[in-house]
Amino acid sequence: MKKSSLTFVKKRWQIKKIHLIGIGGSGMSGLALVLKNLGFEISGSDINKTALTEFLHKKGIKVYYGHSEKNVKNAELVIYSSAIPPSNPELVCAKNLGIPVIPRAEMLGELMRIKYSIAVSGTHGKTTTTSLIAHILELAKKDPTVIIGGRILSMNSGAKLGKGDYLVCEADESDKSFLMLFPTVAVVTNIEPEHLDHYADLTSLKNAFLEFLNKVPFFGFCVINEDDNNLKEIKNLIKRKVLSFGFSNEADYQIKNVKLHKDFSFFEIFKENKKLISIKISLLGIHNVFNAAAAAVVACELGIKKTKIKKALENFEGIERRLEKKGEKNGVIFYDDYAHHPTEIKMTLKALRQKYPTNRIFAIFQPHRYTRTFYLWESFGGVFMEADIIVITDIYPANEAPIPGVSGKLIYEAVISKEKDKEIYYFETFEEIFRLITKKAQRGDVIITLGAGNIKELCEKFLKK
Repeated sequence: MKKSSLTFVKKRWQIKKIHLIGIGGSGMSGLALVLKNLGFEISGSDINKTALTEFLHKKGIKVYYGHSEKNVKNAELVIYSSAIPPSNPELVCAKNLGIPVIPRAEMLGELMRIKYSIAVSGTHGKTTTTSLIAHILELAKKDPTVIIGGRILSMNSGAKLGKGDYLVCEADESDKSFLMLFPTVAVVTNIEPEHLDHYADLTSLKNAFLEFLNKVPFFGFCVINEDDNNLKEIKNLIKRKVLSFGFSNEADYQIKNVKLHKDFSFFEIFKENKKLISIKISLLGIHNVFNAAAAAVVACELGIKKTKIKKALENFEGIERRLEKKGEKNGVIFYDDYAHHPTEIKMTLKALRQKYPTNRIFAIFQPHRYTRTFYLWESFGGVFMEADIIVITDIYPANEAPIPGVSGKLIYEAVISKEKDKEIYYFETFEEIFRLITKKAQRGDVIITLGAGNIKELCEKFLKK
């Protein structure tokens, strides 16, 4: 399964031209890069030009802006992202022309069949955990293939075609497409109410994760968070080998002796009451202790030497848009983070406060999707406790149609109800926020932009002014 394990697929599939609709998405862009490196002629389309689409263009991928029937007429296979509606003109045209049309997860699943695949899912921490596993395998000279929904800073990419046996990827639960995957190793970091536009309720969501875990073959294994109540509820229903991690005494790999410092996090992992490994990571926050522990468990079970695991985790540089320091201007420090779920925002701000215990923190949050806001708006109250000044923007729609009565004001009202002693603002435009921050920011302040939309552009604007 070495050098030819993926390169022969081009001959097997008997196609050359592949078109990806929604190529600018984090998951789609990684898949596009791997397919390009396999020798396929790749094109794709998206609504807007972004840094990611520009990066793909520089890699030799033809990117069309806007969706048009003419973009797909020469394609031999069309792949679409979960964000693409059935009415998309390229999707409709491809089907009418008889061109095979498949979702991203189906293509990922085909690639996974050829490798020893490790898939990471969960409500939070997927990208970080996947990246940590990939980084460990890379430093252990296993040369993995990697497909991640974020750019690993040390790789300067979220995708890599390796010659080794392993394929490491994120498994997206948002639209149940992760059920098209058949990993050898399945990792679930946690389960919380999310994507309720695709799941009837929390029980439905838990059942989907259970189905995902049970897709592991008899020779594979599952890794789960023992401290997560929702995972504990389905643990006994998993039919494959299960290994758990956490603080709980019931965890197979127990986390102990956690120390959260200003510049790093330290913890130890015990197995059968014996210390297995001490780990120091530059990633901040207790949530990243869990992410690193999950990665370490996978690596241990794969037989990677503990010295290599320790070294890889210690020198991991981080991921784009995960508490990423963007720069400083006039003594003001700027960060950006992808957090868009209430729990993610709470943990990110706690990690930032770990780094800056006495600085004034500005949190600027852009809600993501009307449906998420509709289902979760009340849960945002109380998650900004670590911030001193809070700014809420209007919703980034991400191709969704508006829902009457749903706007960023709902979240603003939820935050005000829980944090009445803070300065809290609601602005619909970036220009209004820019004026506020320009007026109020002082030397030593820390400003963080939060959200899965285009809020990072505001951070970049501050630094360029």
